[in-house]
Parts: sequence; C-alpha cells; structure tokens
Amino acid sequence: MEQTVILSLTQTTLILMLQMMSPVLLVAIVVGLIISIFQTVTQIQESTLTFVPKIIACVLTLIILLPWMVNVFIERTNELFAQIPALIH
Repeated sequence: MEQTVILSLTQTTLILMLQMMSPVLLVAIVVGLIISIFQTVTQIQESTLTFVPKIIACVLTLIILLPWMVNVFIERTNELFAQIPALIH
C-alpha cells in the first residue's frame, strides 16, 4: 500500500472516533461543569459527587445515541470493505 492510502485510512478512522466520542465527552464536560458550580456555591467537597452523576449521564447518553453510533460505524465499515478491491490492485 502507498503512504497516501494508509494516511487516508488513518484519517478516516480518527474522524470516526471523534464523531463517536464527542457527544459523550461533551455531556461529561457539561455535567462536570454544573457539578463544579454546585459544589462551589454550596461548599460541598464530596469526591463521589463528581463521579456518580457523570457516569450516569454518560451511560444515558450512550443508551440514547447507541443506535446512531452503530449506524455510523456500520456505514464506515461498509465503505472500507467496498474500498478493499481498489486497495489490493
């Protein structure tokens, strides 16, 4: 394989990973920010208060977005398999 093909496949894979991770990461960041503001206002410094709501929010986000994530992953996989004959030449 040529370098351009390998770079193109790597770029596609990284973009796919970013697309699939970004909703969960954004939810975790927003929930973490809200909890940090709540802790600052109430002066509660409980360490479990930050982790449990983030985990719950991330799991709920995964449950809601899992069908979309699977569809995107299957589409990209089908595109990759369709490109295999052209890559082998």
